[in-house]
Amino acid sequence: MNKTKKLIAGVSSASVAVMLSGCNDNQAQELPPEPTDTECQDWEWDEDDGVYECDDTNSRFFGYYFFGGRYFSGTSSLLKNSKYKAYKNSSSFKGGSTGFGSNKGFGG
Repeated sequence: MNKTKKLIAGVSSASVAVMLSGCNDNQAQELPPEPTDTECQDWEWDEDDGVYECDDTNSRFFGYYFFGGRYFSGTSSLLKNSKYKAYKNSSSFKGGSTGFGSNKGFGG
């Protein structure tokens, strides 16, 4: 009986590990590559807006969004950009679909 419990626990742990790693791989494959701009060394994906955000506290662009080779100080300036509007309304948009104002076409 003790052997069976150990076997089940081992199989369960392995299954969970495989499932978690599979989720991370799929998520990483869906995102575009991180920017290579030298003004920021640390990037974080903003799921709602579908762009990268500078997370480098030593950068003058800390907290800025990066899209189309440019930095944007906030969502309002990002939403004013015509290329971002086209991206947000396209099928290639990688942003979230939950929350107020995140539906395609809303506010843009």
